[in-house]
Amino acid sequence: MKDTTAYIKKELTDIYSPGEIRNFVRILFSTICGLSYNQQILCKDKEIPGNEKKRIFSITERLKKQEPIQYILGETEFYSLPVKVNPSVLIPRPETEELVDLIIKSPFLKMRPENPPVKILDIGTGSGCIAITLAKYVPHAEVSATDISEPALQTARINASLNKTDIRFFRSDILDTESTIACMNDDFDIIISNPPYVKNSERETISPNVLHFEPHIALFVPDEDPLLFYRTIADFAQKKLVAGGCICFEINPQCDNLITRMLSDKKFTEVEIIRDLSGKNRFAFARKMKAG
Repeated sequence: MKDTTAYIKKELTDIYSPGEIRNFVRILFSTICGLSYNQQILCKDKEIPGNEKKRIFSITERLKKQEPIQYILGETEFYSLPVKVNPSVLIPRPETEELVDLIIKSPFLKMRPENPPVKILDIGTGSGCIAITLAKYVPHAEVSATDISEPALQTARINASLNKTDIRFFRSDILDTESTIACMNDDFDIIISNPPYVKNSERETISPNVLHFEPHIALFVPDEDPLLFYRTIADFAQKKLVAGGCICFEINPQCDNLITRMLSDKKFTEVEIIRDLSGKNRFAFARKMKAG
């Protein structure tokens, strides 16, 4: 293992931080060689078979081009669940795990009776990671998910099957609100979305492994209308959320005040901005006004 580790470090040291390289080493030995983290610590003198070493060297070459390791391996984890990924879908982020965790542990769900089932809609599902996790961990949930991209939906269906969850998937363009509404008979208790929110002017701040490999359709919005998706989804939610239902967003921290004002202007109540673990205003929650 020592010589293979040294090779990876030598090849990647000018591109990645020491912490990133250590993470690559851990992932590669785990995925390619089947070695747990403890085994990697205890068996540093273990000889890596030639075929496994060859594959690790090949992956290292792709990492030098800043291709995401998740795409190279075709998989990642989200909320401890296995998730298949490819360039048709965004790689799930830790911040999105935080959003899902907030929903799973929310008073909105804890105070709710098990019957009737809670109906949840994930808009812009991508890999399906949000919908699948909620279907897995929210008791008696009925989960639906939409995306404009058929390749993304194919990936999401694979992940739903992999994790043994029953999710209804719809292909729709949320910016065509009426057509999206026409796809669905149900109203929902929770509508959640991690929509595109990076402004085009922020492209230069995006790391190459994201900018050159992840789908731009899932990342960027026009500078002149950064709330494009939030506003559209809020309008959709006014029609498809039950009274008292909850809308939940992952947001661009630069737009927190704009989103708060927009939701309030559209007569949502209990509007709340929540920080992520790094202290950034990352999530927006609001309720549809109850009748009467």
